[in-house]
Amino acid sequence: MKHVILFASLLIAFTSALRAADEKLRIVVFGGHPDDAEYKAGGTAVKWARLGHHVLLVSATNGDLSDRPGTRKEIAARRKTEVEACARKLGVTARVLDIHDGEIVADLKTRELFVRVMREWRADIVIGHRPSDYHPDHRAVAQLMQDSSFLVTARRYCPDVPALERMPVFLFTSDKFTTPRPFEPDIAVSLDDAFDQKMDGLHEIVSQVYERDRGKVVAPPAADDDARRLWSKSRWSGIQRREADRYRDLLIKLYGERMGKAVKYAETFEVSQYGRQPKLDDLRKLFPFFDGD
Repeated sequence: MKHVILFASLLIAFTSALRAADEKLRIVVFGGHPDDAEYKAGGTAVKWARLGHHVLLVSATNGDLSDRPGTRKEIAARRKTEVEACARKLGVTARVLDIHDGEIVADLKTRELFVRVMREWRADIVIGHRPSDYHPDHRAVAQLMQDSSFLVTARRYCPDVPALERMPVFLFTSDKFTTPRPFEPDIAVSLDDAFDQKMDGLHEIVSQVYERDRGKVVAPPAADDDARRLWSKSRWSGIQRREADRYRDLLIKLYGERMGKAVKYAETFEVSQYGRQPKLDDLRKLFPFFDGD
């Protein structure tokens, strides 16, 4: 048994070294469920992936509480298949953790799991929900990210997975909650050149994009694929436009006057006080998309 553990440790160390050797950024995005990471950072993930950087979208729970036909096991399997198909369209990697929907908590076992995910991916950047959020799973993800931020570099913690040499930058995705304070982004990313690919990816998350009951707003039938795509694009263009408009000043600061004013769609991120604290020049290197005026 000791030989098996040693071999596994050496394999992880070797794989980690190979990943680090290409000098590309390595990003982990945590979402509470199979759709959250894709919704909140899918467009920026596309832009990183196009430059050869490595993005892992992690669903912290399997989404099996979703009100869809089938058993919880069948729903979980379906949602995993959906986000994996989405990841292929985005050019990234998807992972769904083996935790039931509604049951993730910031305990020691799950903290260790989060640390392992970050270490195995050799993360430079870790992104997820803010602690103030409507869903307990989202809040648990935020707490676990924060609780893991120091431990990812602690060599005696989970010693079978090599510790990170440098603490990652931890970031929060956008939300509308104002208690105890509102979201205050440090980075705004134009999605104008990635929006269609993000929509192509989200089109694969059928159970959440098209089958959720939105009152009087119901998606077109599955048989009409073109109408569904148009319906989804119309909805999401509104969401990403509002984000761009709300943080227009930040877009101008990052892209320059002319380009910043022209951005139609955006995703935004706030630097957490946990983890490495980057300056603006550091953020530009971590988000290498800003070709200003």
